[in-house]
Amino acid sequence: MYSYFCDMLENKNASKTPLSELGEFALINHLTKNFKLKNKSSSTGIGDDAAILQHGKEPTLISTDMLIEGTHFDLSYMPLKHLGYKAIMVNISDIYAMNSIPKQITISIAVSNRFNLEAVEELYVGIALACKNYKLDLIGGDTSSSTKGLILSISVLGSTSEKKIVKRDGAKENDLLVVSGDLGGAYAGLQILEREKAVFKVNPNSQPDLSNYAYSIERQLKPEARKDVIELLDELEIIPTSMIDISDGLSSEILHLSKASNVGFNLFEEKIPIDPEVSLICDEFKLNSTTAALNGGEDYELLFTLRQEDFDKIKNHPFLSVIGHACDPKSGCHLINGLGNQIKLTAQGWKSF
Repeated sequence: MYSYFCDMLENKNASKTPLSELGEFALINHLTKNFKLKNKSSSTGIGDDAAILQHGKEPTLISTDMLIEGTHFDLSYMPLKHLGYKAIMVNISDIYAMNSIPKQITISIAVSNRFNLEAVEELYVGIALACKNYKLDLIGGDTSSSTKGLILSISVLGSTSEKKIVKRDGAKENDLLVVSGDLGGAYAGLQILEREKAVFKVNPNSQPDLSNYAYSIERQLKPEARKDVIELLDELEIIPTSMIDISDGLSSEILHLSKASNVGFNLFEEKIPIDPEVSLICDEFKLNSTTAALNGGEDYELLFTLRQEDFDKIKNHPFLSVIGHACDPKSGCHLINGLGNQIKLTAQGWKSF
């Protein structure tokens, strides 16, 4: 017994590793490194935007995300209806990032006693609108109480033919790096909302004029998953060589593709698509708009690589921008600025811990 308590005391005094030293993805890798796939139906496990299961003729894709009040959203400026809608976009974007179509969702929620029935109903109004717009079936979930705030956990299932599935690991040297839409808008919108929240705390009677920031605020509060881009690629008969969605920032996602595909990337600053409103907001906050695009996150655009022979199919398309190319892995990942200087890309986007 004495030996047992000595061991306990020794373990208690042993040094502990803060989760912040690892970060989200290193933590996942550390916790799951000894887990191996045992079932033939488990085609692809941890490490991509979605897992792939083989049950029947078409593979099934599944992805899960959790949203926690105070960590992922702030209800002081996020309407519950918008939160419900955005929560679905966050999840189905992972399925589109595999060049696949989301079909079903499950929703689990935990709520504290400060939420009444009408508030939860408002949340589900947004969820229902997302299901209608994206043809999703709500097929299950769970409810529970929370000691503080609101927690959402959503899983999404999708499918497509096996030959169309795109993972992160297929990029080859000289492939084109392409992004949909424009970047930095969600981050710019967040800066506006946080500023107005601070102003409101000082003066609750203030009435902000947000008309000049409508696009960026919508990008933050009500993003849209890029179903249209997947449909466009199908129409053009293009299957990307690798793909990921931009949730944590452009630089972080490029590094994910680089690691999975074992290639380097050259990203050209002048090619990064940034909306004029976002540039103006960045000027207002004395921020670099390129930094917002690289590290802001929550844009939920699609980042992918294409073979050079597919360039003619997408050139000058308003939805798509060629922003760089894959290169020798020994070269690493760099931003090339207007002066031709190479700046090493680092992941400075969203950190969970």
